[in-house]
Amino acid sequence: MEFQAHRRYLLDVVLLLLLIQCGLGQTDSLNSSADWTALFGLRSSLGLRGKDWPIKAEPCSSWTGVQCKAGRVVGITVSGLKRTRSRLISPRFAVDALANFTALVSFNASGFLLPGSIPDWFGQSLVTLQVLDLSSSSIAGPIPSSIGNLSKLTVLRLSGNSLTGSMPSAIGQLSQLSVLDLSRNLLTGSIPPIFSSLNNLTRLELASNFLSGPIPPSLGTLSKLQVLNLSDNSLTASIPSELGNLSALLVFDLSMNSLTGVLPVNLKGLRNLEKMYIGDNGLEGHLPDDLFRSLSQLQVLALRGNKLDGGLNRDLLAHPKLKFLDVSNNILTGSSPSFVPNSVAVFNFSNNFLYGHLNLPLEFHGSIDLSGNYFQGVVQNKSHNVSLRGNCLKMVPNQRNFEDCRLFYSGKTLTFEGFGEGNPDELVHRYVKNNRLKFIMVGLFGGLGLVVIFVVILVLFLKICGKGKANKREKSNDEASPSLPKEPLYFAGLGDSFTYEQMLQSTGNFSEDNLLKHGHSGDLYKGFLESGLPVVIKKVNMQYLKNERYSLELDFFSKVSHMRFVPILGHCFEREDEKLLVYKCMPNGDLANCLQKVSSSEDDTVQSLDWIIRLKIAIGAAEALSYLHHECNPPLVHRDIQASSILLDDKFEVRLGSLSEACVLGGDQHHNVFSRLRRTQQSSEQSSSGPSQASCSLDIYCFGKVLLELVTGKVGISKAEDSTTKEWLEYTLSNISFHDKELITKIVDPSLMIDDDLLEEVWAMTIIAKLCLNPKPSRRPLMRYVLKALENPLRVIREESSSSGRLRTTSSRTSWSAAFHGSWRHSSSDVHRECGSGGSKQPGRISSYGSCGYDFLSSNKRLSSEIVPEPEEFRDVERQD
Repeated sequence: MEFQAHRRYLLDVVLLLLLIQCGLGQTDSLNSSADWTALFGLRSSLGLRGKDWPIKAEPCSSWTGVQCKAGRVVGITVSGLKRTRSRLISPRFAVDALANFTALVSFNASGFLLPGSIPDWFGQSLVTLQVLDLSSSSIAGPIPSSIGNLSKLTVLRLSGNSLTGSMPSAIGQLSQLSVLDLSRNLLTGSIPPIFSSLNNLTRLELASNFLSGPIPPSLGTLSKLQVLNLSDNSLTASIPSELGNLSALLVFDLSMNSLTGVLPVNLKGLRNLEKMYIGDNGLEGHLPDDLFRSLSQLQVLALRGNKLDGGLNRDLLAHPKLKFLDVSNNILTGSSPSFVPNSVAVFNFSNNFLYGHLNLPLEFHGSIDLSGNYFQGVVQNKSHNVSLRGNCLKMVPNQRNFEDCRLFYSGKTLTFEGFGEGNPDELVHRYVKNNRLKFIMVGLFGGLGLVVIFVVILVLFLKICGKGKANKREKSNDEASPSLPKEPLYFAGLGDSFTYEQMLQSTGNFSEDNLLKHGHSGDLYKGFLESGLPVVIKKVNMQYLKNERYSLELDFFSKVSHMRFVPILGHCFEREDEKLLVYKCMPNGDLANCLQKVSSSEDDTVQSLDWIIRLKIAIGAAEALSYLHHECNPPLVHRDIQASSILLDDKFEVRLGSLSEACVLGGDQHHNVFSRLRRTQQSSEQSSSGPSQASCSLDIYCFGKVLLELVTGKVGISKAEDSTTKEWLEYTLSNISFHDKELITKIVDPSLMIDDDLLEEVWAMTIIAKLCLNPKPSRRPLMRYVLKALENPLRVIREESSSSGRLRTTSSRTSWSAAFHGSWRHSSSDVHRECGSGGSKQPGRISSYGSCGYDFLSSNKRLSSEIVPEPEEFRDVERQD
């Protein structure tokens, strides 16, 4: 009996353990048939790959991005996943299956293309949702009011899309909301005052829209708010003093609006504030005396581009934690105060009316810009990091003229000391130079008149000849293929239509002061629309360009909507000989100017190009090129990749420009290919005849030079192609080794503050750059692999990866090291002189990148892995995604 009782006891224990094990396993298993059905429906409608969502595996444990709890699906993340080839043809907002997840808490599709509008049923069916992230997903249309029914929502991110219309007041009903990010869209109207009822809000980001009207004073009741970003809109009226009640605020950004009035002294209540940006507005008056004394945590203050007057605030200049101050382009006056700035601080006092003798410390490790003022006298111990252009200083180059300085000081009943006391030779030289200038100008304008007349005659002659040849070609083409219809241009996606008078007013009659640069396809001017929105206007000369580049660029924008290209806001087609395109102004300009402007800064806290931002820019540019090479059909080649083509918005997100030089793979630059542009594949309609005049390897080579600019801080390398650049490249590449990380310390930008972990990322980027700069075009990686490497830089150099040391070709396996080092000197004749060429045809042998790695379905196309060496570690990364 005892034996049987003991045996029964053991059986009960075993059975209990089995039940416990089954119960534990059940937590990782999906036991809801409705969720099963919904998951497979979502998998089908989005076209997710079986690699990420394998059909025979358990979703809760094996499907990437699927989270379960108690046998129910509670979280779905498709961000970073890829579609199958068939669904890549026509991506759309097809997520109807989400309505069947009754326990869903989080849905994240950031960066996953979902072109279309947010359906109204979102707010009616997803009642358990707490996190909704659709940022950078190409969604468009209005925000449905029904979204206010998601009462449990804590995070709502819809940034980086093309949302239109006004913000629905129903959002104010989301009482649990902690993060609201609607930035970088096309939203209009005013900020709903009901947003003040979002008492749990910690982040409110509405930047880079077209919002107008005043800032609601009721926002000052959001006591938990830490980030308030309303920049780059068209907000008017004064800054509400009630905003001073936001005691928890850390970042306060109202820049690039049309705000007026004075800087409220009540903002001294922002006692935890670290960064304040109120530049590029219309603020007036003095800087409040006791405002900055209360902001004890303030590190960054940007007040540039206003109408602030009076003297510099001593409390502000003596602030112990201030590391960045920009009060440039105001009307500040008074003498320079004495203060001792932070040793690594950046100060910009340029373009004001400061005067007197300099008594600022000129020997420290930060930088001070004092240009465009009226300081006089002699400068002692001038440091290289102090800019003094455009003042009235002695023995300093590039100063104002004598009369300008004299009139300024006499207007203040002060005496101007002059430039050359005790140096009469300098005065005589200036007198002779001024008189000589008159004769030079007369001769110059006379010569220009003759040149203009000659050019007009030459253009008319060429136009007549070209018209005759064009008629012959057209007649010949019509005879050869009379049934082929001409392809029209579609301008549906080109924004608003402006009048020529509006364009004249916004640019000051296209004045030289507003000229930004002479581009390949037209001159670029800065301007402001009637709403105060800053824009860039391209003035296209139709007679010179004969419509080719103009048509290409218009057709590109009418077919393509992608966040990585510079947004086009409108156009003006009133005049036949002059077409105007209106683009959104990028607050941070282009990479060339931005990198050069901050390359000497050592302050990691300042919004500048630290390593994180540089890597972000590299990934953004690679995404744009990967889209052109691998998602467009036919594949497109940019042909003008350089630092000045990479534009940066207020968040340092890449918006690729200079699209007038782009052309189809293997196509002629003057052939209108964009009228056939599709974001989908077409199976067998691609022509494989004829040599390639434009190769994706061109873009990859130039992109490699951009990567080296980001690492070294040396500007202009991606644009130049001279002997000096070649020597610099040879030296730089000789210090990039797969086996020796420390070598790159010889070439890394000295202004970068990086630790050992970040140094490994820098090392990885240099290796990627070296592979892109391989003298043999056939040995350069596909852009999609370059993008994958930049997104996972540590996998490039860490040898723990099981196959991180191999490259596969059609005939052999070689090491990464051999592929990177290559035969640079012996193969230099194969290198294209491509970058910065403005799209000229390339001589030499044709790259073997026939289709840019785009997998066409036609049977006569070889797979990209058979054409281009494919790093196995990149395939490993894809396999694990």
